Parts: sequence; C-alpha cells; structure tokens
Amino acid sequence: MKDKTKVILTCSECLSRNYVTNKNRQSTKRLELMKFCPKCNKHTLHKETK
Repeated sequence: MKDKTKVILTCSECLSRNYVTNKNRQSTKRLELMKFCPKCNKHTLHKETK
C-alpha cells in the first residue's frame, strides 16, 4: 500500500474525529464524505483533517 495514505475524517458539525480511512496519494483535493456521526446521531459531512 505504498500509493495510499491514512487520513482522519472529522464531522463538520460537532468536530468529532470519527473515521479513519485510506486515500490515494495522487489526489490533491481534501476528501469529503457523507457519513454517520454517532455524536450528532445523523448523517453529516465529514472532511479530511491533517
């Protein structure tokens, strides 16, 4: 897995760090996914953090 890098996804509403996933190194944009936040108890936008 040399071409993948580990990223942390953070909820955009409550700012809790909920998910860890892999991302392609060649992609330059920050990852944004709709995921379920257990703290908010609903689906929210999760963004990649440094």
